[in-house]
Order: sequence, then C-alpha cells, then structure tokens
Amino acid sequence: MSDLPKRVHINEEGPREGFQIEPGPISTEDKIRLIDALSETGVEHIQIVSFVNPKRVPGMADAEAVARGIKVNPKVEYSALWFNERGLRQALAIPHLSVEGKITLQPSEAFLKSNLGRTPEEHLAKIHALIDQCKKEGVPVKRASIGTAFGCNFQGDIPVETVVRLTGEILDIAARHDLTIETVSLADTMAWATPESIRRGVGAVRERYPDLRVSLHLHDTRGMGIANAYAGLEMGVDTFDACVAGLGGCPFAAHKGAAGNVCTEDLVFMCEEMGIETGIDLEAMIEAARIAEEVVGHGVPGCVGKGGSLRAIRRKLNAAA
Repeated sequence: MSDLPKRVHINEEGPREGFQIEPGPISTEDKIRLIDALSETGVEHIQIVSFVNPKRVPGMADAEAVARGIKVNPKVEYSALWFNERGLRQALAIPHLSVEGKITLQPSEAFLKSNLGRTPEEHLAKIHALIDQCKKEGVPVKRASIGTAFGCNFQGDIPVETVVRLTGEILDIAARHDLTIETVSLADTMAWATPESIRRGVGAVRERYPDLRVSLHLHDTRGMGIANAYAGLEMGVDTFDACVAGLGGCPFAAHKGAAGNVCTEDLVFMCEEMGIETGIDLEAMIEAARIAEEVVGHGVPGCVGKGGSLRAIRRKLNAAA
C-alpha cells in the first residue's frame, strides 16, 4: 500500500461520455445545466462535448451550442474530443476550450474499424497528419492513449505484451515529430479489465517505461469500475477519467447491457475514505449526480449519490452527541 498517491486528479467526462450514448434527445439547456453544476464541484477538468459526425453520434449534434453556452469557471479546464482536422478546427474556434492533441492507438483492428472507420494503416497516416496540423496550429501533443487495452468484444483478450508494444510505437511516433509524451492512458473501453489485469497492464508499462506517467480510463459495464480504480491506486496511478452518476459508455462497443463509466462521486468517496485528496466537494458532486439523473430521465448506476456520503452522516451523529 506504500505506492498509494496522496492526491489524485479526476478528469470529469460525464457530459461527453454520457450524452453521446443516451438514446433520447437531451436539450442543449439541460446539457449546459449539468456542466455548470459540475463546474462548481471543484473538478479541475471537464470534457464537455465531442466534435464528431452528428449522423454517427446524434447526441453531439449541438456540441458547438453547448460549448459556447456554458458559464465558464476560470478554475476549470474545459476540453472537447475530436478525431480529425474538422473537429480540431471546431475546438479551436471556442475561445475557452483547452485544446491539445493526443496520439491514440487501438490494439483491436475490428474496433478501430467500428469506431473510426479506419484500417490500421489509414489510422497511422491520420495520426501523422493530425500531429502536423497540431504543430501548425500551435496545439500541444503531450498525451497518448491505448484503447481497448484490456480486452475487446470484437477481438477478445488483449495481451499485455501488445499494450507494451503499442506504448513503444506511440513513443516512436512522438520522436519522429520531435514530441515528448508525458502521459499514456490505458483505456478499458470494453470493460474487460479486472483488478489483476489492471495491475499487470500498469505494471508492465511502468517496468518498460518507468518515466512515463500512466492514467486510467475505466468503464463499469461488468461492475468492476471502482475495483479497478482501487487496483490502479495500489499501483500508484494518480490520474483517472470518470463520469458523474456513472453515465457514459462507447456507442460502438457492441454492448448489450448498460455501459457506464466508473462513477465520479463513487471514486471521490473511496479516495476520501482512503485519505487521498481529490480537491472535489463530494456533496456538490452528489448534487450534480442528482441533476444528471434528472437530465437523462432514468436511473443512473452511481451508488454514493443514492447512499450519501459518510461525512454527512458523521456530521449528524456528532451534532446529536
């Protein structure tokens, strides 16, 4: 347990991950209402929209209106997801968005085709083109990601050796463009990870590339999200992506059941009880989760939003004593 971080950084992705997969229409005003509530929780980063083809992801058809309509908190970094030059231009057009490039590789060719409609060769060419465009626009490229890093519904288990190899390929791509990658995110896009595979994957990448920071993007489809986050904490991981109320999931993952991401308020609660700082006001995040449930119009997977924080119960007990 000596590797536990003293503080973790949680990237809130509920607005982007959540709204991209919701089947029913959600008004632009309600999306903004949730983002504005999240902006007051103490989170330092919120990914608010995706600039993608609205025909493939209808929930992001109003991305520009959402991005322009939020009440900007200067203490919060707002970002958007994008995959091509058009998306990059859209992101750059919003003054208050933090825009950076990212090198993303997929060990699953089948998912790459399903998600982005590209072959590995086409994807590699697009990566080089996007890096060139980022450099031209002065957009930093310091982060990388490996999707389906623990398993894929189309391709099966992903060997740890493949993840290590792809990490090396990412660093080679960066070196070719005279870039330095500071963080690589291992993404459990298909929710195949277990605590043991988290330990193996993070450990293998760390052993081969000890100076590289590893972060985790976890999905909770099979109920392993918070357990996997705990395993990551044990390995010293201090950066996680999470979604308020457990919203989210990938619309191209071929899941039959619910496909939420690891829940932000559940992760904050666990960290608090472990003595790990997050900088997030848990009560405010629980209120944001309530708004999220109201906005999507159905029950949400998050647990702490329903059970409440122990801190609040302790306060009542102490006041009554």
